Parts: sequence; structure tokens; C-alpha cells
Amino acid sequence: MAQWTSAVGAAQLSRLLKSQQDRPAGPGSRRPPAYRALADGIRLLVLEGRVPVAARLPAERELALSLSVSRTTVAAAYEALRAEGFLESRRGAGSWTAVPAGNPVPARGLEPLPPEALGSIIDLGCAALPAPEPWLTRAVRGALEELPPYAHTHGDYPAGLPALRSMIAERYTARGIPTMPEQIMVTTGAMGAIDAICHLFGGRGERIAVESPSYANILQLMREAGARLVPVAMAEGLAGWDMDRWRQVLREAAPRIAYVVADFHNPTGALADEDQRRQLVEAARSAGTVLVADETMSELWLDDGVEMPRPVCGFDPAGSTVITVGSASKAFWAGMRIGWVRAAPDVIRSLVAARAYADLGTPVLEQLAVNWLFSTGGWEQAVELRRHQARQNRDDLVAAVRRELPEWEFAVPEGGLTLWVRAGGLSGSRLAEAGERVGLRVPSGPRFGVDGAFEGYVRLPFTVGDAVAEEAAARLAAAARIVESGGTIGAEGPRTFVA
Repeated sequence: MAQWTSAVGAAQLSRLLKSQQDRPAGPGSRRPPAYRALADGIRLLVLEGRVPVAARLPAERELALSLSVSRTTVAAAYEALRAEGFLESRRGAGSWTAVPAGNPVPARGLEPLPPEALGSIIDLGCAALPAPEPWLTRAVRGALEELPPYAHTHGDYPAGLPALRSMIAERYTARGIPTMPEQIMVTTGAMGAIDAICHLFGGRGERIAVESPSYANILQLMREAGARLVPVAMAEGLAGWDMDRWRQVLREAAPRIAYVVADFHNPTGALADEDQRRQLVEAARSAGTVLVADETMSELWLDDGVEMPRPVCGFDPAGSTVITVGSASKAFWAGMRIGWVRAAPDVIRSLVAARAYADLGTPVLEQLAVNWLFSTGGWEQAVELRRHQARQNRDDLVAAVRRELPEWEFAVPEGGLTLWVRAGGLSGSRLAEAGERVGLRVPSGPRFGVDGAFEGYVRLPFTVGDAVAEEAAARLAAAARIVESGGTIGAEGPRTFVA
């Protein structure tokens, strides 16, 4: 059985390699031999995630013709990649991309730091902001007033409180997506929703197509569920999805599930347009793939004039292809562990039935708090406050990083909570390690890829602003100097910073 899960055609690989030729060479650099330049180009594409890990490469003769080089050059490049661990081959199965066994891939999750560590470490690992007060306190008080009738029941509502299910359905209907309460299940956060979906549709060994890069914690959840992840590279910058690649993967890999973040993608911040959404739904329907659309960032547009496309489920009127996941955790507060699933009624019934063997239900008090926010208009005011916080933090962080690290590359998204940064040729894993030593926690790029891709990236969330953003950028620059110098740290060590 072949070890590759996707394929890269000769013409596509040639285009990707050509884009690298436009990058200026460093001062005093020499032109390497042709085979070495080709090997380095493919290796960089893998490390940046533009060519997925476990992607079958073209045959030597085919790529040689496309690149207008000799077959000997391609053969030598492939051999160099095999020697370095970036390519694996087997007679009859071809050659596919890989990452060396010893390549540093962070195993740590993106859980927030304990409160006692916040005085000496700036935490850029968790893309979550403090609660938007006074709305959290008001919502909890409103929930307590509504609690007494529920306290006289058993308190288990596997599908969610009827009042909250109805409210969520009404909100979808107001967005132009007619929805009944029977199409909604309330979950314990978006993670709980996606975990339930994966267990229902993606048994152990099933293929799940994911954007590359994608949200780190969801990738880990799927790995632990035994899924075989099939990465699909994002388009450059903030252009959203590469539809040619998506159609190819859905056609050739036939994944059972595809997981996407269409609205201010985590980590890149890209916003998929309506045409991309329409095309992806059509391709998933043709392939028989269940398309899971994560909407947790959908209300976090930050710039004036942003026109939000229709939800992904708006292009699936029959409800046979798209399952939508939403949450209060990003738009409101991560401590409010309320999520939901919108799907066809039969899917909801299956998810609810399976829940009896998981968590039985979501806490009643938190459901009542979210319902209070939805029903009183408090949600809109709280989310507007959240947008203001994130917008100011984004602008402060962008300015600080550009000042401290002007050679680093990124595109500024119009919404969401994250900045995806190419770290000037440095290793993201080594930057994360050095950051810990100077009092900065930053997740490296490979956390957001499959099998170690995106080594040259870090993710920076919009969670700090003003002087803290300036200090974070300064510490990030200090970490970069450590990596550039081979790991030595200055005598001053990390500084204590009080926000």
C-alpha cells in the first residue's frame, strides 16, 4: 500500500519552484549546483507547508521535462532529499515527501499558562482574550435568575437546553439560513463538537482532509482519534483556499471528512470568498465527503467595510454535505465553554445518541448565560467590545514586530485573532525554545501542520497590546538573536514584566 495521501503534479511543482526564484539571494551567496538548488527548493516547500508531507512527487522524467533540466539533475536532487530524510521511495509506489525523524516537532499543546507564571512570561501561545466585562458578570447573574426551574430537573440535556437551541436556530435563520431547533446540538465548546463529529463519521483509520496549516488543537484531537490526516495547502497570503488542490485531494484521497475554517482562518487569518465556498461544497458533495465548517471566528471582523460572505452551509440547502460548528469561546470568552453543531436533523439525532457514552450534556448554567446574552442584545455589545480589543492589539503587535523584526514576513488579516509569520529563515521550533529562555511563549509553525511542516513560521495571537506588545516583540527579537547565534543567551536573561 502506498504511503502517500496526496499528489503534486509536475506542472504544479514547477510553478511552486518558480515562485522561489523571485526571492532575492542573500549577500555574498553563491549559486549552488542545479541538483542542490532543486533539492533545496523542494525541501523549503515542504517545510513551509506549500507541498504537504506525504505528497507523491512527479516521476523523475516528468519533472525533468517540466523544469527543462536533465533527468540526472532530478535524480540527484531526489537522492539528496532521500539522504536528508525529506523523501521516501518504494519501487512501484513512487516517491513522496517526508520530514526527517529527528526534526524538532513541538509536542506541547496550546493550553494557557498557569496564572502564577504570567508575571515573568508573556504568553502568546493561547489565542484568547480576557472576558469582555461587564457582560460576563451580567450574563451569569441573568443565568442565576433563570436557573431555579431547571434545578428541579435532572439537569441532563444531551441536545442542549431547548431555549438555547431555539435561540441559535433563530440566529441562523436571521443570517438567511433557515434552521429548526432540531438541527442544533449544544456542546461543550467547539472542541467537543468536532470530537463528536469525528467519532460519528471518522472512525479509526479514516482519512480527514485538513487545511495546511490548520488549528493545532483540532489536528491533535484528530490524531488521537486515529484519523489519517490529509493536508491541503492554503493559497498564498490571505487568498484563502487553493481550489485546484482541494478538488484533487477530494477526488483522489476520498476523505470521509474535510475540516475547514472559512472565516478568518486559524492561523493565517484568511477569509474564504463566496465562490471558494460554493466550489468547495460542490466538490465535497461530489466526493461524498462530509464538510465540517468551523465558524468560531465568524463574528471577529476587525476592519470597517469587511463584507462577510454567506456561511458555508448557505451553499448546501439540502443539508446533506455541510456540518457547521460554532462557539462562544472565541467571540466572547474562552472560559465560556459553550459550542454548537448545526446539521441535518438525522445527524443531530445520531450525535445526541452517541453522547450518552461521552459527557451526557453541557453545563446548564453556562447555557443559560449564553442564552441571556443572545436574548438581551448583550452578545452584540460584548462582541463589539471584543472586536475593539482585538483590533487595537493587532495594530500594536504588527507595529512592534515590524519595528523589531523588519525582515520577517506576514500579511495583516482583516479579522480573527492570529498573525501567521514567516520568521526570516529561522526555525520556528528553535525560536519557541529560545523564547522560553527570554520569557516569551510562542507556538512554532509545525504545531499547525502535519508531520512537521511550517518549520519556518510562528503564530502570534492578538492577545496583548500597548507596552506588552512592544515587550513581546523585543523578546521575540532576542529569541531570534539567540537562534542566529547558535543558542547562546545574553547575560541579562529574561526580564520580569508586569502588565
